[in-house]
Amino acid sequence: MSRLRWGSATAVLELDWSDTEPVRLAALELDGRRVEMPAGVPLVEVLTVSHGHTLASSRLVHTRIGAESRYVSHAERRVERGTELELELVHAETRLASTLRLRVLDGAPAAFRSEVTVRNDGESPASVRSVASFAAYLGDASGPTGSVREWSLLRGRSDWLGEARWTREALARRFPALREDLTGHDPRGQLKAVSTGTWSTGTQYPAAVVTTGALAWAFQVEHNGAWRWEIGEDTRAGYLALSGPTELDHQWTRVLRPGEQLTTVPASVAFGADDDAALAGLTAYRRSARRPHPDNDALAVVFNDYMNTLDGDPTTARLLPLVDAAAEVGAEVFCIDAGWYDDDGDWWDSVGEWTPSTVRFPHGLSEVVDRIRSRGMVPGLWLEPEVVGVNSPLADTLPADAFFQRAGERVVEHHRYHLDLRHPAARAHLDAVVDRLVAEFGIGYFKLDYNIDPGAGTDVDADSVGDALLAHNRAHLAWLDGVLDRHPGLVLENCGSGAMRADFALLSRLQLQSTSDQQDPAAYPPIAASSTVSVLPEQAASWAYPQPEMSDEEIAFTLVTGLSARFYLSGHLDRMTDGQRALVTEAVRAAKALRHDLASTYPSWPLGLPGWDDPWVASALRTPARRVVAVWSRDPAEEETVLVLPDLTGADVQVGTVFPTTLPEWGTKWDPASGRLTVRNTTGAVGARLLKLRPAPAATDAGGATPSL
Repeated sequence: MSRLRWGSATAVLELDWSDTEPVRLAALELDGRRVEMPAGVPLVEVLTVSHGHTLASSRLVHTRIGAESRYVSHAERRVERGTELELELVHAETRLASTLRLRVLDGAPAAFRSEVTVRNDGESPASVRSVASFAAYLGDASGPTGSVREWSLLRGRSDWLGEARWTREALARRFPALREDLTGHDPRGQLKAVSTGTWSTGTQYPAAVVTTGALAWAFQVEHNGAWRWEIGEDTRAGYLALSGPTELDHQWTRVLRPGEQLTTVPASVAFGADDDAALAGLTAYRRSARRPHPDNDALAVVFNDYMNTLDGDPTTARLLPLVDAAAEVGAEVFCIDAGWYDDDGDWWDSVGEWTPSTVRFPHGLSEVVDRIRSRGMVPGLWLEPEVVGVNSPLADTLPADAFFQRAGERVVEHHRYHLDLRHPAARAHLDAVVDRLVAEFGIGYFKLDYNIDPGAGTDVDADSVGDALLAHNRAHLAWLDGVLDRHPGLVLENCGSGAMRADFALLSRLQLQSTSDQQDPAAYPPIAASSTVSVLPEQAASWAYPQPEMSDEEIAFTLVTGLSARFYLSGHLDRMTDGQRALVTEAVRAAKALRHDLASTYPSWPLGLPGWDDPWVASALRTPARRVVAVWSRDPAEEETVLVLPDLTGADVQVGTVFPTTLPEWGTKWDPASGRLTVRNTTGAVGARLLKLRPAPAATDAGGATPSL
């Protein structure tokens, strides 16, 4: 048996193989603690039409090619921002050669990225049905025979207006004791999460965490299209497998002719002693893997005119007062949202040509853009680049093959056609749009929206509709890279009917993510608090939309939602009183004060991840020096809550209010013995506060707690 150790000073993967056994993950060492893995699941799993499973099932694992592929060679090398291990394997019968690439980045020592390339070195075509990007047993803190029933799963569900609903469940409920030991065979089922089409986070998340004892795995599939992850139970242990599209779930097959190859979508895994530690490892990985961009550190304050404000009906008369008000409170970007191109008032099905309306802007869009720039802000525009409305002039201009089709007909969804970015005419059109708007108006910010899902894909020029969709998804990423290569300072916001396409394939390239289209400020806190499970804090832009008819406490409530991560502003600021605008100005100043280290914070949840109707919601962003905690009180009948901060147990902690400082202060009481902070809403009204906690030498009262502030 041959054995290879590879990884970082924090986490080491130990791989083994032999002439009769495939390459597998044999052990994991995390901060010096070793977890053994049993034999049985190889790191490379390939399913083809002619070579299926070793035991009939619908799993990604237990494939014949995976079990029969053998080690050929390996190499280690330095790559940009990290180190890579490359292993070559071959399946003797089919001559399918697999290359597994594992990468660890310098800034993320507890996380690994994995992808697989399959090449046909044989003489006959091979029809591929699935390829796992990563597969391995999970292991167990108490030994390699531990059951997956001893693990818990943290997973997220999503919907339009209801994103980032994370819940924990014990896997014992999903995997009953089947007594498969009596049959001598592994089970056939699995717990899987699948996303079809292009709303990659529209129903479930391509990221999750599994935890047992003192070991947690956090993982994500990095794809802006179809994906699948699964957890299963074998006679030996539980396993994890991650993949992009498959035949079973996504109508994906790929015929590899002799000499051809395919590469999986990437997946990444991070390890830690518990959920928070594993998610911190994944957060570090996301930061290390992002495309460099000036806004990654600048974190400009954006005002957008859409949410609860103009709602896609901008005109010169409506925008100019908003521009002045946004500048007055300190915004640095002003983004004109949907409708700016529409003349007849029905902007939904006229998208695609992207020329400014002369009805909405009688003296030209430049009048508004010039006002934005004269007030010291960067002008921005909303685009939905991948769609063309059925009533857009462009619908009859581009070639038929530049659109998604099925059986010779264009795919129509919600009165839109969908561009196929594999086609050079589609990409050329979008490049011309972006370059023209940047050159003509000096646009420095685009909000890129995405409001339809065209389904499984297109059947034009592809082995399968799913494979055409995969190629389109990759062409979309390449197009974004090209835009940023040509305009390196341009800021691109990711939006997809809120956050229904908030995957890391896109977020590794784009600068911020709108976390929801939720228009009820009372319903937004669970979304804002939980978004940082899957989105970096400096990217997670939750809308604050204060309104003149709100009370000061209600204004503070929605502003804290924005301040919980990346600050993002809307609302009728132009109609507010001076006192109301002063409260907004205070929030903008707080956002600017906090942003200098926002990109080094790690999320945690002192009340646990929130339920949709929880009366109290809290989320924290921590650095070694301080912790900023957003706390929302949604039911005044429940006057107080207790935040649990176990890592601060034994420390004297100073508690202060970051925002709002001009409204009545809430009561707080810190108990160092238990690491708990009691927070009391003293106002009798719905409200929110942004608190700062700093470990510091502080006098304590007889009960061992700091006095209430």
